[in-house]
Amino acid sequence: GSCGNMNGDADDDTTEAIYSRIGARVPSGELLFNDRAPVDLTTVEEKLLTMCEPEKLAKAQTECAKDLASLTRTPSAVQTKSCMLDICYGANEHTLKMAKGLGLVPEVIE
Repeated sequence: GSCGNMNGDADDDTTEAIYSRIGARVPSGELLFNDRAPVDLTTVEEKLLTMCEPEKLAKAQTECAKDLASLTRTPSAVQTKSCMLDICYGANEHTLKMAKGLGLVPEVIE
């Protein structure tokens, strides 16, 4: 599954290994619920995508097209954009801080 295959080997729990085992999404016949919940990108995610470095964005488009080709149907725009966000910002633990600094996310008043 997406959380690993419980064999104690973290090396085979990479995104690529999970995609090779189950694909990018759980097949319809294996869903726990009757319907899929609609998924949309937030305004902040859309804005961050426009701010992705051009070289990284081009790499994201190429890699996501390749990775999502394993789907049994054409990937949705949200699936493609989500994949691209992962490549543009996935390894950046400071993305939320950056978005707040740019005024994209309001500060929470405590």
